[in-house]
Amino acid sequence: LFLSPSISLSLSMAAWDLSVAVEDLGTDAPPITVSVTSDLHIGGVILKLVEKSQVKRDWSDHALWWEQKQQWLLRTAWTLEKCGIQADAGLIFMPQHKPLRLGLPNGLNLRLRVCFSGPVFRTVLGICKMLNIRRPEELSLLRPVEEKKRKKVRDLSEELYDLTEVPLTSVSRPCLYNGMPAHFADSPKTEKVYKMLSVSQPAPAPEAIAKLYRPASVVDKAHIHSRWLDSSRSLMEQGVQENDRLWLRFKYYCFHDLEPKYDAVRLTQMYEQARWAILLEDIDCTEEEMLLFGAIQYHINKLSLSEPQTMTSSPAMDDLDSALQCLEVKLDGANSSPQDMLENLTAPELNDYLKIFRPKRLTLKGYKQYWFKFKDASISYYKSKEESLGEPIQQINLKGCEAAPDVNVAGQKFCIKLLIPAPEGMNEVYLRCENEEQYSSWMAACRLASKGKSLADSSFQSEVQSIRSFLAMQQTNPNTHTDDSMSINTHSLVSPRYSKKYKAKQLTPRILEAYQNVAQLSLTDALLRFLQIWQALPDFGISLVVVRFKGSRKDEVLGITPNRLIRIDLGVGEVVKTWRYNNMRQWNVNWDIRQVAIEFDGNVNIAFSCVTADCKIVHEFIGGYIFMSTRSREQSDTLNEELFHKLTGGHEAL
Repeated sequence: LFLSPSISLSLSMAAWDLSVAVEDLGTDAPPITVSVTSDLHIGGVILKLVEKSQVKRDWSDHALWWEQKQQWLLRTAWTLEKCGIQADAGLIFMPQHKPLRLGLPNGLNLRLRVCFSGPVFRTVLGICKMLNIRRPEELSLLRPVEEKKRKKVRDLSEELYDLTEVPLTSVSRPCLYNGMPAHFADSPKTEKVYKMLSVSQPAPAPEAIAKLYRPASVVDKAHIHSRWLDSSRSLMEQGVQENDRLWLRFKYYCFHDLEPKYDAVRLTQMYEQARWAILLEDIDCTEEEMLLFGAIQYHINKLSLSEPQTMTSSPAMDDLDSALQCLEVKLDGANSSPQDMLENLTAPELNDYLKIFRPKRLTLKGYKQYWFKFKDASISYYKSKEESLGEPIQQINLKGCEAAPDVNVAGQKFCIKLLIPAPEGMNEVYLRCENEEQYSSWMAACRLASKGKSLADSSFQSEVQSIRSFLAMQQTNPNTHTDDSMSINTHSLVSPRYSKKYKAKQLTPRILEAYQNVAQLSLTDALLRFLQIWQALPDFGISLVVVRFKGSRKDEVLGITPNRLIRIDLGVGEVVKTWRYNNMRQWNVNWDIRQVAIEFDGNVNIAFSCVTADCKIVHEFIGGYIFMSTRSREQSDTLNEELFHKLTGGHEAL
């Protein structure tokens, strides 16, 4: 049977009934049926719905949600035919902004109205704008780790601060009144909430810390990172419903353009996330570092309980600024100026006697002393200073290496642990320095060399100074008078591991000794110093995913950091291989078999499938860190959202 064009056109124009549920009318209200044709656009359907509902109100925030397809119909100019909608489509007419329960890094729980229809990336932009958090691209939303025991009890006892009536601001940087955004200054209730956002909260009781979820293994940590939401899809498309609970956390560990004057909330929440990572043993640290963290927490708690202090710029900003710049990813390939090239050609050297040890299985640690020469991004060592004009025993290129501290100030142990990239994996080398001064210079040099920088780089001296100040804070002076009568809940300042290991009366004097080195810091300086020490930890900024490499029969762990990928043996927990982003040629995802493939310089190719997370999460981490590396101070106030989605969205975003 053949139809003429005029007959087929009249059939497509035939009217049919479409039933749409209107959420605002209540769950018991019957759906509204409107007469439509296939060439009617979505905007026309909405107009018919509004007219037939006979409810006079502002419908501008409403849109159609297609329940069966789990998608929003936001393109109002598209016709029903183009969208594929037929009479059996289950459509719901609902608001795009709905209440969401949001858990912040400091444990504060807010109820606020957020966008459920746009990409999560844009939803986070809106949340951060309301809460006055700059650099929202560093944060994202993830599903909380639910505790099966006492879940109902916790939900009932949790205090929820309602901000659903707070109006959203349209400006990128809101005007501050009495140190807070205008939309928080409207009432004493909202003022109180803003103070809780921007000032560190008192440490919880040790019993409360012990009951919180702590990852027991690397796999547990990997499961937490599998809970990040997809930035390129909306909350509704990912099954998040009205009044559901999500966490807002810093996802990308490369903090850009930190200004205490404007970043009171951002700085406080960053500190809280770092503090909880340490208290819940999500990141490992030595006993000395834990005591120093405890001392700074104690100091911050004391200052936060006193009169409100406004965040201001401080001398410590210079140190932190250089430390943060070291964390920012800078890809190779940027155009070098002739001056930079000249500096690299005439780079200074470090020369000194150091001890070296290369651990091998079934051998005891034995350090041997040699004369070391550090030039450009490599170290060479000789039997003695006199032989340094000849050929070295060995030259080690440090570009792409991992440099981690192995320090015990009290025991006068100043070691540098180097993991050197090699074709078969990572070679482990330990350097032992005689004193703090020598350690500070060589450690700073190793850190710069790992990023391909020479000693001529402008950040060398600030890196040395940063390491020295860090060591100075770990020194204790038992003769210094400490007020033992100060109320200090020691077990609230250290992780449960140390709470079990030591009694409070053993920990208190040691924390108070460490406190003497930080007691003169202002609140801003104390927060910045805490973050700086956190960032110096070897495991800082590593997000873990359990993967299965192509050709392998066992699960392994992939660590994703701001500047590299790390392959970790799940059995022994050791680093097997490191790949840096600046050696990456391209990466892609086979969405059909859910496999990530990456090509590096030197014809190095890797491919893996994800076990604990969707491959989209890994794809988004890599693309996100590369996006973070494109940010600069010159364009610090602009955010290239389109570029972020190009790098992180994958085929689904297109």
